[in-house]
Amino acid sequence: MSLPRILAAARPHNGGFVTDIPAEWMQGRTSYGGLSAALALVAAQQLANDLPPLRSATVNFVGPLAGEVAVTARLLRRGRNASWISAEVASEAGVGLTATFVFMGAVEQSTLHLHDVPVPANLIPLADAVPLPERAGPSFAPNLERRFALPQAEPAQPVICWWERLRDAQGLDPMVALLLLSDALPPGVMPLTGPAPISSMTWLINLLTADPQTDDGWFLLRAAGNYAEKGCSSQDMAIWNTRGEAVAVGMQSIAIFG
Repeated sequence: MSLPRILAAARPHNGGFVTDIPAEWMQGRTSYGGLSAALALVAAQQLANDLPPLRSATVNFVGPLAGEVAVTARLLRRGRNASWISAEVASEAGVGLTATFVFMGAVEQSTLHLHDVPVPANLIPLADAVPLPERAGPSFAPNLERRFALPQAEPAQPVICWWERLRDAQGLDPMVALLLLSDALPPGVMPLTGPAPISSMTWLINLLTADPQTDDGWFLLRAAGNYAEKGCSSQDMAIWNTRGEAVAVGMQSIAIFG
């Protein structure tokens, strides 16, 4: 079941909505993080129909989410140019995700221009990229199309970089679709560990465009581990469209049990 169908089946509840996490969107015993965050963003957007574009999201993965979930949001502050909205996703077991979204309009008089998020130098073009096995990875993987975007490194490096797109984003707000996709990579340190149980803890994503656009839904995702010690890892993340334009950057903290 795609996200558009999950939202179509949602029922209004306490200013937000209630819906179900299908088995095909699970990651181990919890919902795939990108799906939970996307649900929270939808609830935040529903608070007002005149919000400026999303520019930043801070997400805390508090506990497992499965089955029926309640998604709620509340306005923290509405300024002249920026709005802060908090959101929660909870199941019968309690709160599983909290998020704070910052929506901000353009400052047209700004004269600062800095675009220093280059694509990887040894990138494999989308047309030449080899697809991943369709059923490889967690339960949510078949909702995505994925291709290897970098040559295999020897020795192994703490970097994963894939071309990815959603199989069904019909009718989704482009920012919701991007948030849904943007947590889809395994941890950047995974090439050093091999398969291992993981648990995302926190995620910060900054949006670099007000209107994320690309060709045929494809984006380039990169996760680069920069620290791992005693089960805690940290990574930098970036996303580009098919024209090589950066659309998002982020950081994530992940517990790795292996």
